[in-house]
Amino acid sequence: MSFGLNNILKKFLPSGLFYRSLIIVAAPTIILQVIISVVFFESIWIKANKGLTRSLVAELKTLSDIYTGKDSGQINYLTEQYKFNFGYVINIKNENLPSSVRERKYSPMDRSLRRELKSVFGSTNYWFDTVKYEEIVEVKVKSNGKIIQILFPRERIAPSSVRLFILWITFSSLLLISIAIIFLKNQTKPIINLAKAAEKFGKGDFVSGIRPSGASEIRKAAYEFDRMAKRIDRHLKQRSEMLSGISHDLRTPLTRLKLQLAMLSQKDLSFKMSKDIDEMEIMLNAYLQFAKSQIQEDSVAISINKLFNEIASEKNSKHLHLDLPAQIVLVGRKNTLKRCFNNIVENGLNYAKNVYVSMSKSKNNLNIFINDDGPGIPLNQYKNVFKPFYRLDKSRNLNHVGVGLGMSIAEDVVRSHGGKIELSENKHKGLQVKISLPL
Repeated sequence: MSFGLNNILKKFLPSGLFYRSLIIVAAPTIILQVIISVVFFESIWIKANKGLTRSLVAELKTLSDIYTGKDSGQINYLTEQYKFNFGYVINIKNENLPSSVRERKYSPMDRSLRRELKSVFGSTNYWFDTVKYEEIVEVKVKSNGKIIQILFPRERIAPSSVRLFILWITFSSLLLISIAIIFLKNQTKPIINLAKAAEKFGKGDFVSGIRPSGASEIRKAAYEFDRMAKRIDRHLKQRSEMLSGISHDLRTPLTRLKLQLAMLSQKDLSFKMSKDIDEMEIMLNAYLQFAKSQIQEDSVAISINKLFNEIASEKNSKHLHLDLPAQIVLVGRKNTLKRCFNNIVENGLNYAKNVYVSMSKSKNNLNIFINDDGPGIPLNQYKNVFKPFYRLDKSRNLNHVGVGLGMSIAEDVVRSHGGKIELSENKHKGLQVKISLPL
């Protein structure tokens, strides 16, 4: 049961830290104010209203008793006194009590007035109207065959303190919640900045020095994240520099070997050794390419359409077919993305007759589909092809003359941009490479 309740609450409650914290602060304040208001209304305001109404009805009873007398001088005197001291307007009407009800059904003031009038005059000898006039209440009482009309100020039965109470309690609640919002904004801002920095770092972008701020726990988390990011960045640079340095150093003796082989008289031996050296050079180029994919590059706005047109122009192959929609701009690292797309397209051209590139755009992602009509890859090898230096010897070799780094580089580039890469079979019975990148 508790599990179901949690699911229901998750659907309606906000997911953000700021709004959850605001509920934690604001909810008790609002509940407390409601409780205070209810207690005040029930125990103080209604009692005060009941006392005022009872006093007013007693005055009306006194007037009714006076008007049943015969002394006109006394009646006129008391009428003038009530008008002057209490603001009453008193008239004698030769008519029947109105039949229409003009009281408000859910008004505590009307209920209290009706209850007191009924207890004093009976259920058929009175009528009142609290709706017709904004600041005046009209009461008609039957006395000795006549109708006495009394108009008196509404404040006689409705204490105005309730309005001031509601005003002040509402104002204080809004003030406290506003102060809480300001403090919560300052507390959640460092967490948001830290989350953005982590997202940026996860996409491979360079994260400059983070300024720790906020509570001590948040400052410590930001400080440790900054240290971690610097360590990882230093490790990647050292690895890239080492791999790049080894590859460059090996190119020099390979060049000397090529020159020496060119001077050999045994051409058959020279040809075979030259092929081995060429393959070694291709391997070194692959290593250098892998090292370059780890080098930091600034993110810029990239036209994906233009990027694929550049790749098609460089390949200059009639077997590469582009089906691109309207202009799509993506923020990323241009050279690394181009290297990623180029690796996949080149694999398709090496092991298939045709390569088809298409794109679709969803709400938050750009989906790129690179299909070919080649032999494809066995389903159980999909995960293995992304491993560095892994080579397929059956049906399809992703690095025909390489060392098995093409798809590994592609996956590294895509994931560093916060995307994902998936393999599947397409309608041509070949391989489909789907790349999803966040916009």
